[in-house]
Amino acid sequence: MKFHLPDIIGLVHLTPGHFIMFAVAFVFFYIAIKKHYEPLLLVPIGFGILIANVPPIIIHGEPFYFTDVNNPNSAFYYIYYGILKGIYPPLIFLGIGAMTDFTPLISNPRLVLLGAAAQFGIFMAFGAALLLGFDLKQAGSIGIIGGADGPTSIFLASVLSPELLAPIAIAGYSYIALVPVIQPPIMRLLTTRRERLIRMKPPRPVSRMEKLLFPVAVFLVSTLVAPGSAVLLGMLCFGNFLKESGVTERLAKTARTSFTDIMTFLIGLSVGSSASVQTFLTARSLKIFFLGAFSFVIATAAGVLFAKLMNLVIKDKINPLIGAAGVSAVPDSARVAQMVGNEEDPHNYLLLHAMGPNVAGVIGSAIAAGVMWAVLG
Repeated sequence: MKFHLPDIIGLVHLTPGHFIMFAVAFVFFYIAIKKHYEPLLLVPIGFGILIANVPPIIIHGEPFYFTDVNNPNSAFYYIYYGILKGIYPPLIFLGIGAMTDFTPLISNPRLVLLGAAAQFGIFMAFGAALLLGFDLKQAGSIGIIGGADGPTSIFLASVLSPELLAPIAIAGYSYIALVPVIQPPIMRLLTTRRERLIRMKPPRPVSRMEKLLFPVAVFLVSTLVAPGSAVLLGMLCFGNFLKESGVTERLAKTARTSFTDIMTFLIGLSVGSSASVQTFLTARSLKIFFLGAFSFVIATAAGVLFAKLMNLVIKDKINPLIGAAGVSAVPDSARVAQMVGNEEDPHNYLLLHAMGPNVAGVIGSAIAAGVMWAVLG
């Protein structure tokens, strides 16, 4: 076979777009390594972006990409298969369930309302996406970014609009990593110092029977309302049941440690390796990033404002800061509530309370995704 030497040298085929994507990868590395924002996600995603943007060679006059996730002759096609077919997200939900304590939500069930309120961002972004020209399925996939739940965003995009999977996944995980940057200004803007100083009563003790029944009840009630949420919520509740049963600790430990680690770097590498210059640097991707930021801001504001509204009608006041934890970024948004609260009162411990709406947000975003899937699929 005859070939010209320049055809098989990648350096010759570099474009300005490649350098832009390399810069994006290094931004991810900077945020992860220097700022310590979600390094377990951003490092694999950043390196995946580098891998995705290896320049092509020219074969028979056509570019050939060795790391193209859409090329069956590439190993990355098979790594990416778990994203494309929605395999990885339910498995990561298994690990999340095994490491999550539902006690704060069980002890104070009204906090589920804050998780529900934060899902408002999903539907606002859905409407905004329609106005920007996306079709119904695409708008539904974009809107779910507002839930700040990366696996759920990937899962819904894989079944509704796989052509948008790469920018949706990158946008979703980017904003999750930037929770400590995006949320605090919104929380401070929408609350007074007096509200930020509110101290909540310690949660009541929760019995072992309640802990056992809760994941079963959540799964049955949620899936009877929204059967489309069964895949994600089934794995979430199964993981939590392993943790709380007391007889499957080995399985629960594996699910929340090594198994979750494996799924994390598979998801991160797959998401990053889908962000090639030929598919990512488009006007459509920029719109998705804008809508993701918009939905995340709205979700945070909705949780805080709904907590303030609840305080008008309840006796035991809620610190509105924990309303921001109604998004699904577990446990990062709960930690942010603790951090902002500590700025006003270093002895005000909000983390345990914030985990209630945080867990409710995970459940709420999965239900919202199930509804979207049923209605738009």
